[in-house]
Amino acid sequence: MGESAVCDFLLRNGYEIVKRNFTVRGGEIDIIARKNGVTAFVEVKTRKVGALEECEQAVTEYKRRHIVKTAEIYISKLDEPCECRFDVAAVQVKNNKIVRLRYYVAAFDASIR
Repeated sequence: MGESAVCDFLLRNGYEIVKRNFTVRGGEIDIIARKNGVTAFVEVKTRKVGALEECEQAVTEYKRRHIVKTAEIYISKLDEPCECRFDVAAVQVKNNKIVRLRYYVAAFDASIR
């Protein structure tokens, strides 16, 4: 539900959804989107309102490393250079409805190894 809400948000804001759930051994990227020549690798975290852990806290250094490695594999398969960034979407749900969506552009970078 959270990923679909984020895709809708991205489409409304002029992005093209390139791929959902890009998976390789050892990693997954929830959404790959493009806008103005920039590829956004988007990690989506969905939590119920009042959860012990906030969505943003779930994007740990370990998780970021796997996202970066997975993005590198995706980029290596492209025929041309790719300007990219790593975004995070935090989705809160209550009674099976989206009550809040926070979107962080360039939430982290590839320097995490």
